[in-house]
Amino acid sequence: MNSGNGNRGAPAEVFEVRVLPPEPLPPRFYRRPPKRLWLHLVLFFLTVLSTLAVGSEFTQSYLQNREPFSGEQTPLTLMLLPFEQPRLLVLGIPFSFTLLVILFAHEMGHYFACKFHGIDASYPYFIPAPTLFGTFGAVIRIRSPITTRRALFDVGLAGPVVGFILAVPALAFGVAAAKIVPGAQAQGIIQFANLPLLRLFAALFHRGVDPGSLVLHPVGRAAWVGLFVTALNLLPVWQLDGGHILYSLAARNHRRISIGVAIALLVLGRFAWVGWYLWGVLLLVLTLRFRHPPLLDPWEPFGRARRVWVIVAIAVFLLCFIPTPAANP
Repeated sequence: MNSGNGNRGAPAEVFEVRVLPPEPLPPRFYRRPPKRLWLHLVLFFLTVLSTLAVGSEFTQSYLQNREPFSGEQTPLTLMLLPFEQPRLLVLGIPFSFTLLVILFAHEMGHYFACKFHGIDASYPYFIPAPTLFGTFGAVIRIRSPITTRRALFDVGLAGPVVGFILAVPALAFGVAAAKIVPGAQAQGIIQFANLPLLRLFAALFHRGVDPGSLVLHPVGRAAWVGLFVTALNLLPVWQLDGGHILYSLAARNHRRISIGVAIALLVLGRFAWVGWYLWGVLLLVLTLRFRHPPLLDPWEPFGRARRVWVIVAIAVFLLCFIPTPAANP
């Protein structure tokens, strides 16, 4: 290309405009929502109750040398029994305490990463639920834009890494203290699969023993839940933690990859675990309906150290993920 004065035109890259993030507004321009600590506390209290009720069954099954939710009673009946006999709630403390600590650590990892980068975020909201684990986890609400790639990556990664660090020793203890009951897992109404990390600890603490013959200590079962939640959050899709990491690495391909991952979950629902149907449909709808918020400074250099942390995130995912987490015998 010639500019007409004998000089070649400037390459196209020169015309790319680098837009720097705007200066933060003075505090008086922010209209922060009022802090509703009472809502955080109420949800936390309800989650404590729901996880104590479920944890009671995990402790009783451990003491009775059987797989959780085995026998003639339905899982729902077993979860409601501690409310009829409140003394049973005390048995749920090991499971409830361990799980809530892992979930809290996960969310506080996000929270402090937000604070480090000057991002406004709420305290964790715990979500009680009548499920086999008594909760749908916890979330924080990010109330201001995430401006840079590094900030988005750090916020997405901090939660899973901190939760993983606390869950690993809890799982190690749960496996070391597990009871060996041949064919134990086959007795349960619902069979919980053995995560890759659990198999590693089983080989370390119980050499030559089939992991399917282990009845985990309630602390280990809580760690199992925390690690599987970590794997779910690290899925590279939509605005999950893994989706944030993906967007910080490849914003242009984020939506396309998210759709591909959601479809892959639907395929897993056909051949592995029926629960993936729900996850696949939900994440596909959310991906198509809500795009990931853009960054104000997408050109910020990523840095070599964070690329190493990408490998760490992949390793954590592979240690915690399993295609068939639970099954009916």
